[in-house]
Amino acid sequence: MKYLIDKDKDALIIVDVQRDFCSGGSLPVPEGEKIVPILNKYIEKFSKAGALIVATRDWHPPNHVSFKGYGGIWPPHCIQGTPGAEFHPDLNLPKEAKIISKATLADKEAYSGFDGTGLEIELKNAGIQRVFIGGLATDYCVKSTVLDALKIGFETVLLIDAIKGVDINPGDSERAIKEMIERGAKKALLSDFENY
Repeated sequence: MKYLIDKDKDALIIVDVQRDFCSGGSLPVPEGEKIVPILNKYIEKFSKAGALIVATRDWHPPNHVSFKGYGGIWPPHCIQGTPGAEFHPDLNLPKEAKIISKATLADKEAYSGFDGTGLEIELKNAGIQRVFIGGLATDYCVKSTVLDALKIGFETVLLIDAIKGVDINPGDSERAIKEMIERGAKKALLSDFENY
């Protein structure tokens, strides 16, 4: 399928491409940074089309419930205001990109970019009907964001060449992709987009 970006109805959502989730970070997704050049090409296409670009980020307090020391399963990561919480330095986010911070409360876990962030209202107010989603990690925050987008009623397209998973259990990412597609997400690659 070919996609033509509609600046009035389409948005690009980039999920959690932060230093801590890339090589050298405290919770690296294997080869997570490898999707950055591809995401930059998507950003370029959506920018040229004049479409909305959103970047979500984990923005945890130091005592977040997801951290091992506070009953969670993860090492401390993406703590508010630390270098690890910054977007990957090679990610070319435009100045006008909307930044959405999630999991900002110590006692509340939030994998989805829609969970307690106001993103749904932002998108609806902007007249968005279709979202294109890529980022980190396939089997956690990308999956949760995609499933919530579908639940809310957005037409949802998963950018297959712009996601990477953690795969704590081998095959987690493949299973996550399968579940997203079964629930109604469509798949796309960079080559499926009309040139801008």
